[in-house]
Amino acid sequence: MTAAAPAFRLHLLATKLRLGREIKMADSSHNSKDSPELRTFGLEVRRLREAAGLNQTELATLVRVSRAYISHVERGKTRCRLDFAKRLDGALHANGEIVEAWNDLVEAIKSIKYATHFVDFPKAELTANVIRVYETHIVNGLFQSEAYASAILKSPEAVATRMKRQKQVLSAPAPKIFVVLEESILLRQVGAVDVMREQLEYLVELSYRDGIRLQILPTVYVEEARAAFAIATQADRREATYIVTATKGVTSADPADLATLNETFASLQAEALNVRESRALIRRVIDERWT
Repeated sequence: MTAAAPAFRLHLLATKLRLGREIKMADSSHNSKDSPELRTFGLEVRRLREAAGLNQTELATLVRVSRAYISHVERGKTRCRLDFAKRLDGALHANGEIVEAWNDLVEAIKSIKYATHFVDFPKAELTANVIRVYETHIVNGLFQSEAYASAILKSPEAVATRMKRQKQVLSAPAPKIFVVLEESILLRQVGAVDVMREQLEYLVELSYRDGIRLQILPTVYVEEARAAFAIATQADRREATYIVTATKGVTSADPADLATLNETFASLQAEALNVRESRALIRRVIDERWT
């Protein structure tokens, strides 16, 4: 037996113990509820890894962990420590982006403040693979320009929260989003004329994005439609809805509510202009009213 053999055995034992800890961490995280904050961090790691031209196995080798652990981090199934975030940052030459994302997401629960009645829906929205939205009075928060949001919310903190929500939901891989807006929204002035022009131009831009289907509902009566609402559908078909009321809003996962609203949304889409006609109408309103 060579002198190097004991050292090799110690290295092998340490490797097994480390991999065992990783698997245990991943398994315990897998059994917990999905965390939008961890998923967002994982998406950032994945984005930077792909930008560096590395696959998961290659990155795992660089930071001395298993490929499975990298997979769990990227899918938001486990929370890595700061020292590991620093190792990832160095391996990917991310110039502090991963460490910054780690710090942001550790503080996310404390720093992102939603109205009490809205607190559950952003989580469902962030992890959804399909989102459907119907709006009656203003552009939905996911599609608001910063100036338009500022005219509505007034508070800089609330505007920052809304912009961060947009970035998280619309970042790749973004969900499929189907949205129906009442035509009156295009005509109702929020803020100055230039704010409206910018907002409608942004709607046109969004209408060209893969995965977003934006339709305008003409001024017609749709019997089932009584209030604005949104539905977030998960990959496993679980759903949650946010329904606007006169004073606040209600988040629900009640099957009866969801069945009614899914049927309502189908009726709204049937009455709305198609995507190309909707885009043309928005452009016409910009030229005729907000220029």
